[in-house]
Amino acid sequence: MIVATPAAVAQDQEAGDVIYVTATRREETVQDVPLNIAAVSGTQIQEQGFSDVADILAYVPGINVVDRGGRQGNPIIVRGLNADPIGSGDGNNDGGGTVATYLGEIPMFLDLKLNDLQRVEVLLGPQGTLYGAGTLGGAIRYIPNSPDFDENLFEVRGSAYQYSEADSMSSEVGFTFNLPLSNNFALRGSLDVLNDSGFTDYGFVVQDIGVSNPDPDFGNAADVAANLRSVADADGEDALSGRIAARWQPNEWLDATFTYYFQNEDIEGRQISSQRSTVPAGRYESAKRVLEPIERNNELFALELTADLGFAELTSATGLGRFDSDGQRDQTDLLISLEYSYETFPTFTAYTHELTEDEFFNQEIRLVSTNDSNFNWILGGYYNQAEFVNSSTEYTPHYALFAGLTVGNSEYFSTSNTQLTESAFFGELGWDISDDLTVTIGGRMYDYELESVSTVAFPLFEAPGFVELTLAEIRDLAFDPSLAQSDDGFLTKFNIAYDLSDEVMVYFTRSEGYRIGASNGLGPCPAYDPLATQGACGLAPGQQYGPNPGDIAQFDERQYGPDRTINWELGAKTTLMDGAMTLNGAVFFVEWEDPQVSSASVNANIPITVNAEGAESVGFEIQGSWQMTNNFGIRGSFSHTETELTADVPFLVRTITPPGFATAFEDGQAGDRLPGSPENQFALFGAYDQELENGAVVFYNFGFSH
Repeated sequence: MIVATPAAVAQDQEAGDVIYVTATRREETVQDVPLNIAAVSGTQIQEQGFSDVADILAYVPGINVVDRGGRQGNPIIVRGLNADPIGSGDGNNDGGGTVATYLGEIPMFLDLKLNDLQRVEVLLGPQGTLYGAGTLGGAIRYIPNSPDFDENLFEVRGSAYQYSEADSMSSEVGFTFNLPLSNNFALRGSLDVLNDSGFTDYGFVVQDIGVSNPDPDFGNAADVAANLRSVADADGEDALSGRIAARWQPNEWLDATFTYYFQNEDIEGRQISSQRSTVPAGRYESAKRVLEPIERNNELFALELTADLGFAELTSATGLGRFDSDGQRDQTDLLISLEYSYETFPTFTAYTHELTEDEFFNQEIRLVSTNDSNFNWILGGYYNQAEFVNSSTEYTPHYALFAGLTVGNSEYFSTSNTQLTESAFFGELGWDISDDLTVTIGGRMYDYELESVSTVAFPLFEAPGFVELTLAEIRDLAFDPSLAQSDDGFLTKFNIAYDLSDEVMVYFTRSEGYRIGASNGLGPCPAYDPLATQGACGLAPGQQYGPNPGDIAQFDERQYGPDRTINWELGAKTTLMDGAMTLNGAVFFVEWEDPQVSSASVNANIPITVNAEGAESVGFEIQGSWQMTNNFGIRGSFSHTETELTADVPFLVRTITPPGFATAFEDGQAGDRLPGSPENQFALFGAYDQELENGAVVFYNFGFSH
């Protein structure tokens, strides 16, 4: 499987189309790497108008993004491995956890705007023996252009587009500069401004929260106008992103680059359709009663050092990053369905205010052999320390007055603070048994510790004067011993590759992946009281939650443990017609132990993640490219993936069905297909360039993905 510019794998040095990658920590062409790897060049990113990783992965078989717009967070799913609660993402800075994402040499998930990049590399299958950040199913690397000592550059770019359902145009403008200050010191920077109009209308926003009727007579235009308003294209996004890098090469053996990255986003609302809801919404219309803006800010300081030691290359990567968000989302439909008596308040409307601050420090050191030998090796060490702090406040304006309470509008307040410390030693040893046969073995020894605390409060039922904790105060809370996690272990990898000819290589890989557990961010539930409402909280295993003998929690709703994969893969890479055509493919089988899957809490239906007993994924991936003439090339891909549970999961799915607000539980059953990943994925791209009589060149491109 390879994604590249047309004839990228052909040895057409005059055209300069060969893409070299460093995914295996050595520079090789994509056709020479005995792994399932895709390389997307900076030229292709511009050529196809890619703006984020979702655009790229639409053309890479076996991996996809559940594209829910900028507001909600978009999980990356590799070969059907999906743990994300599809309906719950609200701008978290996480890609679902199935892949490790690297910005340069620094592991950091960021839905990066694709500006001034040399290439993006996508590896399928666990990669923990090559990368410090352990991977469950794959890795994605954003490789930015480095400062150049020989080139003065100032480049301006811009684009404009319009969605078929939008009322206005969208645009993106930016610039890149490269400034050599001496023969061994250079600066490079870029700045980009995105103005995306969005296309989802919020057609049912209340005029006055808690005063206007959220469910007027939709057959009475005057009643609707008196209570609701419509906001067009309410999922738009404004983003400012950029970086500044300083590179210094004081001598022939040392190369150092310090980079500051930032990306600030102001997003209006979520990309959602309420066409099948109880209100008369259209296909591109949301039924949310409150607007849902969010602001997100990312920044990263990175120091990358490379030293040529003669026998090996030493790389040190140090990263210090920060992420914060401030968002609001509608809670009306959820709260009114939970039998809290809110439905008795005719103008009930609710919303949640959420704050998040994440910080991390990580260090990765890696030695890669460079000597001319039949043996090659990689040794590395990794350390990461991260803290995740957040708070969530639900507001029910005017409900307290309606209910005769003497408190404010705050109905529910929750906090969470998690600190993660992890370390790993990893490496690979390769042996070229002959010119045609290579065997590689790898290992990873890992360890992690997780400390967490989660609290909940119900200000509506607290004494007047309840005060919310600030994020700084949340950091000072003592950790909850019942939420502590730790684990260690060892992962292995085996790969064998054989060149049947200069044009055909076959390979087999068995590799193991791993992902740590985490907290669901729920406070503990009190003992069951038939006269009280428990509210949003997490049950402990075996805890009673209802009056019936079978009303017993099946799992720990407050946290989930690690999961693990064993990936088996058989693939082939072929280069045909003197390099003008490539055809590559792979078949795979993934065993998934203790998979992290989506569920919901018994109380308040809060999206959570739980561990199932087992799942498996099987499928195949095919990709090809053909440079038919000097001016015209095509490439395409197809993948088929089937992922299902291999054991029953009691009480996995919870549904609330009005009227009567009846709660029902359904078991996940062996054979159930896991959501979020397409069974079939297809993409096709063609490029034609025409040289005019005056020497100018016109490029015609066509792309389709499904």
